[in-house]
Amino acid sequence: MTTVAAYAAPAAKAPLERTTIERRAVGEYDVLIDIKFAGVCHSDIHQAREGWGEAIFPMVPGHEIAGVVAEVGPGVTRFQVGDRVGVGCMVDSCRECENCLRGEEQYCLNGMVGTYNAVGKDGEPTYGGYSEKIVVDENYVIRIPDGLSLDIAAPLLCAGITTYSPLSHWNAGPGKKVAIVGLGGLGHMAVKIAHAMGAEVTVLSQSLRKKDDGLKLGADHYYATSDPKTFEELAGTFDLIVSTVSAPMDFGALLSLLKVDGALVNVGAPEEPVALNLFSVIGGRKSLAGSMIGGIRETQEMLDFCAEHGIGAEIELISAAEVNEAYERVLASDVRYRFVIDTATI
Repeated sequence: MTTVAAYAAPAAKAPLERTTIERRAVGEYDVLIDIKFAGVCHSDIHQAREGWGEAIFPMVPGHEIAGVVAEVGPGVTRFQVGDRVGVGCMVDSCRECENCLRGEEQYCLNGMVGTYNAVGKDGEPTYGGYSEKIVVDENYVIRIPDGLSLDIAAPLLCAGITTYSPLSHWNAGPGKKVAIVGLGGLGHMAVKIAHAMGAEVTVLSQSLRKKDDGLKLGADHYYATSDPKTFEELAGTFDLIVSTVSAPMDFGALLSLLKVDGALVNVGAPEEPVALNLFSVIGGRKSLAGSMIGGIRETQEMLDFCAEHGIGAEIELISAAEVNEAYERVLASDVRYRFVIDTATI
């Protein structure tokens, strides 16, 4: 076991504080990573404050991890010391079910093992990226291409893959009209990726406050959902809508913006249930779907795509001591567009 410094929430809704945790010894197929940067995802706040249900404490959040390989086990074949690597939202799965075997480990039928707030196969709780080091099985480590600096790559391990996966699955590309709901940590990545895929991109945001940013990021159009005229003007317009918002939305109104056979895909995870009149789906043979991160293969594909197209997250680099303030600013939508912790400050 190795003792490393970390920032942890000691209890639900408690401020994060500096502490130490134990990392397991490097096993035969393990990779020890010196964490350089860790993104701050809204999911971290949901879980640290038990917004999604009972959680495990003390909790070290962080599933947007970028770093450098410091040691490898004797059986490791995919990585060597000095490699630039990342870890996303999962660190293990059963590896045997049909979903794992087809490279969709995030949908493991026996339950994937989350990077934090989960229990590993050794029966110990997992701890995330707000720490100095992490030990991960090589099969759940992803190579970060040389074209991406580690700080702007870290948020791609969640925000990037969470938006890339549905855009890829529902075939965003030339000739397709795609709307992105919300221009936050997820939304700004969705705009960049959809634009790079060749789609015509529209941002649907509560107000026009971030319109200039949205257009610079690659959006072709920008509308305010607080304006009723938006829904009149855009009715029946889109092939695909990706909602990145983690608050309850009027899904009926959003569904009205789809063409026949269009899809509304939700990647945000509100803490409260939402209501829906099913006639919003039936009328127009529309689909209301969900999508959760991506498998290891697709995450590598996403990183390679982002490197090829020069795509990284728009970040505000912070010290570890600023993380509690960062949480409050995320809740106030006061970040453009992702906080990233410089883990050298832990």
